[in-house]
Amino acid sequence: MQIRDAAESDWPAMWAFMRPIVEAAETYPWAPDTPEDWVHAYWMERPAPASRLVAELDGQVAGTVEIHPNLPGQGSHVANAGFMVDPAFGRRGVGRALGEAALARAKADGFYAMQFNAVVATNTHAVKLWHSLGMSTLALIPGGFDHPKDGLVDMHLMFRVL
Repeated sequence: MQIRDAAESDWPAMWAFMRPIVEAAETYPWAPDTPEDWVHAYWMERPAPASRLVAELDGQVAGTVEIHPNLPGQGSHVANAGFMVDPAFGRRGVGRALGEAALARAKADGFYAMQFNAVVATNTHAVKLWHSLGMSTLALIPGGFDHPKDGLVDMHLMFRVL
């Protein structure tokens, strides 16, 4: 597996798996009908110190992460990140590789810590992965996510010093 900076030419492959993830509305707080141009701008067009990476496996884009300041100004020393992995590459270590790479990139880019604001509690594989990479759940936001199948479920607020 290769982790590298995402290029604009990666976008069609990225959107091919990102779109169904967004539409499923089970792990991201975005509306299921969030348009491609909005997701593209959010993921690919943020200025530095934001960055985006892809994982390549078997010659294909298997997943992606975008890293950005969690807040502006006096909160900009803490990073935030969003991850999406192509379900076709699930259980092959793509999420772990992207998580490790995101933590390393955030540290290299001068961030002090990583914070995840909204890890959906029903996404148990992600919660377990982030805990294994040293993220701590600081709080559970009760009913913070309106899951399309499970109704109101908790969200983890997670944090780790880099």
